Amino acid sequence: MQALGQQAKQASYALAGLNGLQKKALLEAIAAKLNDKSDVIVAANAKDVAAAKENGLNDAMVDRLLLDEPRLKAVIADIDNVINLSDPVGTELESQLLDNGLRLSRRRVPLGVIGVIYEARPNVTVDIAVLALKTGNAVILRGGKETLQSNLALSEAIREAVVEQGLPADAVQLIKSSDRSLVSALLKLDKYVDMIVPRGGPNLQRLCAEQATIPVILGGVGICHLYADKDANIDKSIQVIANAKVQRPTVCNALDTALIHRDIAAEMLPNLYQELAALGVSFYGCDSAIAIAEKQGLTIETATDETYAQEWLSLTLGIKIVDDMDGAISHIRTYSSGHSEGILTDNIHASAEFINQVDSAAVYVNASTRFTDGGQFGLGAEVAVSTQKLHARGPMGLEALTTYKWIGVGEYTSRS
Repeated sequence: MQALGQQAKQASYALAGLNGLQKKALLEAIAAKLNDKSDVIVAANAKDVAAAKENGLNDAMVDRLLLDEPRLKAVIADIDNVINLSDPVGTELESQLLDNGLRLSRRRVPLGVIGVIYEARPNVTVDIAVLALKTGNAVILRGGKETLQSNLALSEAIREAVVEQGLPADAVQLIKSSDRSLVSALLKLDKYVDMIVPRGGPNLQRLCAEQATIPVILGGVGICHLYADKDANIDKSIQVIANAKVQRPTVCNALDTALIHRDIAAEMLPNLYQELAALGVSFYGCDSAIAIAEKQGLTIETATDETYAQEWLSLTLGIKIVDDMDGAISHIRTYSSGHSEGILTDNIHASAEFINQVDSAAVYVNASTRFTDGGQFGLGAEVAVSTQKLHARGPMGLEALTTYKWIGVGEYTSRS
């Protein structure tokens, strides 16, 4: 691990000096190489998927793991999106002339070396590598054992493209062993690694927070809510809730709990149950929500503190009837992971209060939580979705992979 760290640090020096045209050529070369090796990559992923099914991984994990030809083409297309984004490196954030004649400015620069620990999504290998290289950073990747064959194929293609552009292959390194002790070793490479990004469940987040001697960006766990206010358009709200739950249920920005104002619950819930049940959704509800379901002949499970605190990653939805907005906000503050929440209402005052009172990385008015995504935000592919408040918050795009340094320019100026 020490050797990986040293190699990454050395590679980062070469990357830091790249100009915009060189970075563009590098990312284009990576896209071309991935396209050329698509058959090899898809075949490697098929091995991972087959092994995952044999090992009894659930459907949500298998879906995250899958990288078939259409998904790979989408990943490659995302590289073009990143190429077209403005490069933040070298941007001057502010400049001022001090009374002593010193011209002082802040300039964006690469972080240096980024360590990323992730689980079942092989597309992350490409997303992270491309964003890191676009911002002049080297990267050390540690994917899950369930996606090792996919990650090996992807990383080798990327490294080949990097070398063909005259840059060190160690700009992108993959930890090829599934030995968990190597994760702990990576978390302590503070001499070489500048930031750790864990993309996985609560256990991985907690491990990194407890063991790292390097700054850690926490996030990725999404316990997301939509609150249907008493002034919501019921039909339109049901469609947004359905989208947030069903459009892709295995991701962190999928909806976990719908909060329904008591004044509209009797009218809204029968239609909501019917719409979502037809889409394969099952429910956990409070006593009032269960009573409404029973009148329709629908049996739903009883919600508990444990289920409300669950990131479902499946076609399961919590339902809670609340007396007012304060009840909705209180529930969100209790159970939210700080990822994405939204209000459905035609009352501008209610939406303003919700925005002010809910302290999550993304807050929506009359929109699906599924928009919390780097591509949807116009950031290109994302490193992660940060639920913390320092340095980066929400979808982490290019700027989140930079820091800044102070530049002072004088006329042989000495301090008096």
